[in-house]
Amino acid sequence: MKELVFDIETVGYPFESFDEYQQEYLLRYANLEETEEKRQQKVEEVIRYLNLSALTAQIIAIGLYDLQMGKGLVLFQSDTKEHYKTNDGEFTFHSGDEKYIIQKFWDIASKYDRFISFNGRNFDAPFLLLRSAILRIKPTKNLLSYRYDSKLHCDLLEQFTFYGLTRKYNLDFYCKVFGIESPKRGEVTGYNINEIFNQKRYKEIAEYCSQDLVATKELYLIYKEYLEFNSK
Repeated sequence: MKELVFDIETVGYPFESFDEYQQEYLLRYANLEETEEKRQQKVEEVIRYLNLSALTAQIIAIGLYDLQMGKGLVLFQSDTKEHYKTNDGEFTFHSGDEKYIIQKFWDIASKYDRFISFNGRNFDAPFLLLRSAILRIKPTKNLLSYRYDSKLHCDLLEQFTFYGLTRKYNLDFYCKVFGIESPKRGEVTGYNINEIFNQKRYKEIAEYCSQDLVATKELYLIYKEYLEFNSK
């Protein structure tokens, strides 16, 4: 079985890029606040959450890690053509626009039997599918098949919470509990990724994505060894 770990990074479009009707819709609850201070807080929240929807954000990086080969690839957006490898050869980095990196992801995905993610069913997979449709790209795999069958898509957040029976934690928390080096140790985080992207620090985002892949891979190996009972 060919197994592929995947992860995406996203950045919301500038609020000003939406037309007046879209802006009005996005701010419909903020405008109901009684004070200007509370309204401004809601506006900031709306802008921050633009990153989380495929209708208001774009994919700026897609990471893939082949478990059998022990090799990773990060496809990322950049102003210039980039193609390079880490010194140890574990990761290759390749740049292109959003349409290119999504198309490349689906081309590669078509060759794999199982996909591993962290919160991929709730975020990465639907985001990828919707952005693909928006850009008129045909997906090659249905990453949102039957939720309780992890043979095609193993979402580790689903598995470690036993499909919502226990409390959810973020990737950083799981890594620290299971003795895995957390990918959240660097300067790039989900909270400042827009700023980093606007500063054109594209390689830092690609590196951040590769660290997420490694952490997810290590967490998956623990899950597979100790918690998976239906692998055959």
